[in-house]
Formats: sequence, structure tokens, C-alpha cells
Amino acid sequence: MSPIEVVLIVLVVLAVAAAVPAIWVASRRRALRSRFGPEYDRVVAEQQSRSAAEHELRERERRHAELTLTPLSAESRQRYAADWEEIQARFVDSPAEAVGAADELVTRLIAERGYPIGEYDDQLAHLSVEHARTLTHYRDAHEIQLRNERGEASTEQLRQAVVHYRELFADLLGEEPVRQPSDGTRPDTPQDVPSR
Repeated sequence: MSPIEVVLIVLVVLAVAAAVPAIWVASRRRALRSRFGPEYDRVVAEQQSRSAAEHELRERERRHAELTLTPLSAESRQRYAADWEEIQARFVDSPAEAVGAADELVTRLIAERGYPIGEYDDQLAHLSVEHARTLTHYRDAHEIQLRNERGEASTEQLRQAVVHYRELFADLLGEEPVRQPSDGTRPDTPQDVPSR
């Protein structure tokens, strides 16, 4: 074998050796982006580096794997759906009370599924592994609920909070929480309630 052939073989081996880790990192990044969706971008923006953000997301996956999550029974699903319908009906006469009830119902559902409900940020981290696509809704609803507790939320904001809570609620429930009327029309929802 000539010295040129040896050099070419060494260069090819080095190029392959350099490409394998890059491909592996890109593959892991793609998997995290796919799993966490918009939450991936949010965590990357919050962290000092992309690798720190990806480490945080992998830690979330690890902690999530330690949870014992339980599916809801058919009876629980029906009970939650009925409770949600009651909240939506209550919104017309008492929007602030309905938003507080929606927050409590979502928290109960999170707990029954087996997620920790202690610290809000920890709760978000655990939920992000399987429910990342609805976390923005949950964050927005929670922020409005905090304003609601201070008496600072408008009726339109309260309406938006119920709509946001409904997104995570449906995701956790695994189905649309409000039964469709038999005539095919949509039931009244806070989306249909005019702003005051």
C-alpha cells in the first residue's frame, strides 16, 4: 500500500469517527424536539446553552419515568366530563368562580393521573414530557387565574383562561370533555360567551 493510500484511509476513518458523534447528537436533538415540541424551544431560550437545555429535558424524561401514572377509569372520565360541563355552564353567571373551579378541577385531574401537584414549576416539568403541546395553554390559564385571585382579570381574560384550561384538561382526559348535542350543533362554551 502506498503512503498516499494510507493517508487517504486514515482521513476517511477520521472523517467517519468525527461524523458518528455529530449524527448521534443530531438524532438525540431531533428526538427531544419531537417529544417536547414548543417546550423544547422555550427551555432552550431559558437556559445558558442548548446542551444545558437538552440536559434539563433529558432529566425531565428521567424523573417522569419514575412516576406511576394511571389511566382514568371510564367512571372517572365521565365524572370529570360532567364537572367540566358544570364549570362551563357556571361561567355565564360567575366567570371568576368558574375559572377558580377550572383550576381546581385540572389540579385534581393531574393528581389522579399520578403527577405530583406540589410546586407549580415541578408540575410543569413533569407534565411537559407527555403534554408539552398543551403546556402553553396551562401557563396562560394559570397566569390569568393568579390575576383572577387578585381581582385584576377582565371577563375576556377569564373566558380565555377557561379555553386554555380546557386544552390541557382534554389532553389529560384523553377526549373532548363536553359531549356533543345529538343535533350536531356545538354546545355553548365560554368561547361563545360575549365579553362584558
